[in-house]
Amino acid sequence: MSDGNENSPMQFGRNEAANKGPIIPKSASEALRPEKVPQPPKRSRKARSQMVIFLNFIMTLIVFLTIAAAGTVYYAMTAYEARGPLSANSNFIVRNGASIVEIAGSLERNNIVSDGRVFRFMSEAYLDNDTLKAGEYEIKAGATMQEIMLLLKSGKSILYSVSLPEGLTVKQMFGRLSADPVLEGNLPAELPAEGTLRPDTYKFSRGTKRSEIVVQMAAAQKALVDQIWEKRNPDLPITSRDEFVTLASIVEKETGIADERSRVASVFINRLEKNMRLQSDPTIIYGIFGGDGKPADRPILKSDLDKQTPYNTYLIKGLPPTPIANPGRAALEAVANPSRTSDLYFVADGTGGHVFASNLDEHNANVRRWRKLEAEKAAAAKAADTTEETPAQP
Repeated sequence: MSDGNENSPMQFGRNEAANKGPIIPKSASEALRPEKVPQPPKRSRKARSQMVIFLNFIMTLIVFLTIAAAGTVYYAMTAYEARGPLSANSNFIVRNGASIVEIAGSLERNNIVSDGRVFRFMSEAYLDNDTLKAGEYEIKAGATMQEIMLLLKSGKSILYSVSLPEGLTVKQMFGRLSADPVLEGNLPAELPAEGTLRPDTYKFSRGTKRSEIVVQMAAAQKALVDQIWEKRNPDLPITSRDEFVTLASIVEKETGIADERSRVASVFINRLEKNMRLQSDPTIIYGIFGGDGKPADRPILKSDLDKQTPYNTYLIKGLPPTPIANPGRAALEAVANPSRTSDLYFVADGTGGHVFASNLDEHNANVRRWRKLEAEKAAAAKAADTTEETPAQP
């Protein structure tokens, strides 16, 4: 009996049966069993072969690169620590601002290292954030790249020296600095004030500027003067550092014997306290010749004592207007703490030293003794010359 619905189960079944053919009955277990999913299409044998070949190539390449990298590192480390090609000690200069590429190339060109690239890359690994220092270095024969790197890293370059002894004027010091063959650059156009440069032996590496040494000397002298001035005898008749250095420069020029300096200083201190003229020959020389100094073959003439200059302490009272040389530590200390004496005079003793006196009569006797010794020396020298000129008798 029909209810008028075209899509009734019975009608749907008839339509499906008509579309798909006869219905094959299934048991209950078969109806509950899941249907099989169709297998994907099989990849061709040729496609599988290309993938294997590509993967094998990649693996082989990785292995090869790993072996090559390990071999390169091993070679670099071995070469870096091996004895170098240098057959004799050699000096090598690292200029200011030189890069490690430049340094490595220069080392290879000078046959100091066998391979500049190895030196560069291995040194960069060792240095990390450190640098190779500028300077001149002595490279030992057969030095390894690692030893060379450590030397350049340390900054222990070859040191040169310039000696500037006590008693030189600023102009004379500048002359020595100018003549030094290792120092570089120009000296300051304006001379520093007399007495402001410390006499000493200064060490420096190649590439150091002359102006740098001058700055170092000035700073060292200021520090030295300040240090000794603070420890001076408070009863000294000098009131400023300038006067202190001026008197020390006179003491410096009067004697080169260390044991005499404090006694020579006491003579000038005693004279200042008594308002006596210092009567120092080195001040006369400075007044006439200035910073150039007196020629060695030029004696002090009697007429020089009467020349009007601001430095002639035979004519002026007190200290000259500036130092007459650059005093060293010993002369400064002698003035800061002079010997306690009553000496007012001293004269050469004929042996390189001086003899001192506290009064004029004693001093005049010392002068006569010195003149006698000088006369005897002159006579002996003249006799020696005469003997040499007389031909030997047959």
